[in-house]
Amino acid sequence: MLIRYKKNLEKIAMGLLSFMPEEKKDVKKLLQTIKEYETNPNWHLYLWKDEDVLGAIGLRIENDINAVVQHISVNPSHRSQGIGKKMVNEVNRLYKEKYAVCANDEIQQFYSKCDETDTQENE
Repeated sequence: MLIRYKKNLEKIAMGLLSFMPEEKKDVKKLLQTIKEYETNPNWHLYLWKDEDVLGAIGLRIENDINAVVQHISVNPSHRSQGIGKKMVNEVNRLYKEKYAVCANDEIQQFYSKCDETDTQENE
């Protein structure tokens, strides 16, 4: 289930975002990213929770037109279980009525793969 990020989940969110290549091993950058999600009304961070929080997906709204997925991360011990795809699908469902949902360059390959799988399943 996708839940909206709250301050009390900060450490979990930071841990998940730390698996992103551009955030990895840079605590200062990670803190800036979390702060941006907390303060910028155009940045939205969600966490994927089953029994535990297993993943994070973040997006930013650009020009009131696009919802750009800019972070996606799954706990390494829970990868290859479809959690990333579930997060992408849920974000698409939440935002597709109002925005064109797309992904930034770092996420694009994974995002396209999720979209291809959906298209094949619907044929």
